Amino acid sequence: MVQVPLSALALARSGDKGDGSNVGVLARSPEIYEFLVDVLTEEQVKEHFHAIAKGKVERFLAPNILALNFLLHDSLGGGGSMSLKTDAQGKTHGLGLLLMEVECPESLVPAGFGAGS
Repeated sequence: MVQVPLSALALARSGDKGDGSNVGVLARSPEIYEFLVDVLTEEQVKEHFHAIAKGKVERFLAPNILALNFLLHDSLGGGGSMSLKTDAQGKTHGLGLLLMEVECPESLVPAGFGAGS
């Protein structure tokens, strides 16, 4: 097992709707997707975003595109027009999630993504 940033295993895209942000995680392979389904939980994402995710975190699976989608409720301080937060639209939450460290089998880490990349 090796410790790597989630960015070694996936890509992400994020955005917002009202006071919630949305983070889509796209696995780099079907094998990585199956691993992420098992280990990238609502609880882990909520803990990773503990400073901003004040509401519940919901996870939705999209296996046909190897994606997991997370909704972070009450994470934008009221939303774009209500908040003084730097990122009141949630555009950087995808990058924030990709910085999360995960422990995974070394065989899942694509070439060029060593531990600590």
